[in-house]
Amino acid sequence: MKIAVVGTGYVGLVTGTCFAETGNTVTCIDIDAEKVKKLSNGKITIYEPGLELLFERNLKQGRLSFTTNLAEGIKDAKIIFLALPTPPGEDGSADLKYILGVSSELGPLLKQYTVIVDKSTVPVGTANKVRDRIAANCAVEFDVVSNPEFLREGVAVEDFMKPERVVIGTRSEKGKKIMEALYAPFVRQGNPLVFMDERSAELTKYAANSFLATKISFMNEIANLCELLGADVDSVRKGIGTDSRIGKRFLFPGIGYGGSCFPKDVQALSKSSSDVNYTFRILEAVMAVNADQKTILIPRIKDYYKGDLKGKVIALWGLSFKPHTDDIREAPSLYNIEELVKAGAIIKAHDPESMPNVKGIIGDKIQFCESPYEAAENADAVFIATEWPEFRTPDFDKLSTLLKSRVIFDGRNLYDLAQMKELGYTYFSIGRETIYG
Repeated sequence: MKIAVVGTGYVGLVTGTCFAETGNTVTCIDIDAEKVKKLSNGKITIYEPGLELLFERNLKQGRLSFTTNLAEGIKDAKIIFLALPTPPGEDGSADLKYILGVSSELGPLLKQYTVIVDKSTVPVGTANKVRDRIAANCAVEFDVVSNPEFLREGVAVEDFMKPERVVIGTRSEKGKKIMEALYAPFVRQGNPLVFMDERSAELTKYAANSFLATKISFMNEIANLCELLGADVDSVRKGIGTDSRIGKRFLFPGIGYGGSCFPKDVQALSKSSSDVNYTFRILEAVMAVNADQKTILIPRIKDYYKGDLKGKVIALWGLSFKPHTDDIREAPSLYNIEELVKAGAIIKAHDPESMPNVKGIIGDKIQFCESPYEAAENADAVFIATEWPEFRTPDFDKLSTLLKSRVIFDGRNLYDLAQMKELGYTYFSIGRETIYG
């Protein structure tokens, strides 16, 4: 099947590559000429485990190509995916200018029946707006389908190739059959294709991400309460996670959620609710809790150093919003860097993938180190902001010789309390007893 994907960001590149992997001919389109040049020359532009191998294979075999020319890219395509950014506007609503702009361009370019697929996360009613924009200058039949993505950064290839479910919003039988055929190779093991109307599909994506964000914020509230009551959040988490109605996932407390999806999707759903005069009180609380949680350790750091952080060297382990990605959008690390630098601390940071991205934003405000141990050398304390696997079992003997003092502020609860006590560390974590070495 001939497929076009408009947009080569995270969603577009994963979508295009994975569809090519199942034998489709895919052309990805982007207005960024430099990016298209890099991709055409075999240089992948995002970090996502497992993607580079598929990208290189399909590029080499001619099933995956890139262009800046919209008319050329969509020629003979049976399906056109819109995988364009929907950044939050000043009022929190999703900005649809990129999707609607391309939709207006598509109308006169369509020469035969085509399925236009909204792959981006978009507010309820967007499919109708896309349909109207295309129809204004289109002489052929087409359908607009909503097909939200549910990709987790770090495991996006696996999520795409083996989806738990595929949600497709369409009332067109013709569009349904084409989407059914497209996704058949991905659901051979029986995972469902869930068909519904376009508006329900659009809301499903927001509802899913908002619910998961709510789960995270709820657990962070429980963790904060544990500290006040003398309970242990790890025990509470295990106690409730074994309840099948609740489940084990998204119950790990920490310094809040970030990334490209949860913050903007929660905000956008809250704004969509207010637009129809409904106050989504739970989401307002989720956003408030998360905003506070990101820097929950800052007061404890200041208390430990008696309010004087000037000249204190902090080894910051982790910059990306989660492990296995270089994405720093709304990363808690950035909020903590801002507060620590403002208080006079010196930051020496290490992250396996995202240091170039952070450097591009904040320049030389902090030092960037090639390893966690280089960051820890002559540091007063370690601050863990991202739970990269390499931070889980460090060489504590080596770490102890590098640090000025054995102090760890752990925003991801990586270490066992008994181990920290035995090693003689002063150890602060989230929702657990503080260990004083």
